[in-house]
Amino acid sequence: MNAREPTPIAAKPLTLYGVEIASRLLLGTARYPSPQIMGNAVKASRASIVTVSVRREAARANTGQRFFELIKALGVRVMPNTAGCRSAKEAVTTAQMARELFGTDWIKLEVIGNDDTLQPDVYGLVEAAGALTKDGFKVFPYTTEDLVVAERLVAAGCEVLMPWGAPIGTGRGLANRYALKSLRKYFAGMPLIIDAGIGAPSHAAEALEMGFDAVLLNTAVASAADPARMAQAFAMAIEAGRAAYEAGLMEMRDMAAPSTPVAGTPFFDLDRSS
Repeated sequence: MNAREPTPIAAKPLTLYGVEIASRLLLGTARYPSPQIMGNAVKASRASIVTVSVRREAARANTGQRFFELIKALGVRVMPNTAGCRSAKEAVTTAQMARELFGTDWIKLEVIGNDDTLQPDVYGLVEAAGALTKDGFKVFPYTTEDLVVAERLVAAGCEVLMPWGAPIGTGRGLANRYALKSLRKYFAGMPLIIDAGIGAPSHAAEALEMGFDAVLLNTAVASAADPARMAQAFAMAIEAGRAAYEAGLMEMRDMAAPSTPVAGTPFFDLDRSS
């Protein structure tokens, strides 16, 4: 009699702005050695959403157009982003251009305030988010882990938040775990996606174990010696992290606790003087 194949346990679906998304890995499309390598990485990651910098690719003229066509051929949802924008006005204009180019009202909103850390300008971010939601956009704001900023973004109409793990491209993982955990608990019913700073599959798994709904990354895959294999590693780590979260992780303890029960264990008297 042949052993039965184990039945896969499906994770609960991720829903963003009313759309069910199959994968909890979102992948950026910048910095790859070639378009073909990028395409192979996207396929290996099984990502359902890829992000594209409108400003960068539009600046490439004909080359940029071919890049857009390649992305569309991958059969994934394209989420344009406003990377490189330094003001709310600039970000809004870029988002409007992206909607015309890709025919989507989904936008990853970035308004950068510091050139060294690429930290978001949270004032411009909230301003742009409010303007875009009023214009019918589904906004995915790249923000910090600051709770007050998150509240302002929700008030501006955002139904998804994308707090950074660490500054873009640093690969440092989850730099402020306490604040991220607080954010996750405070916005218990809202999709939260860790964006930026993820450098290893273990970082991504930790984010999902903490209850975050998905991870967006780019550099960790694009800069790998084998981007497709690294993308696959991230996909497996994210799947494992989410499964662990849904299964229920054990609580940490300060003292050891035996995994083998002591009830019924025989004890021998080694005092032979009697």
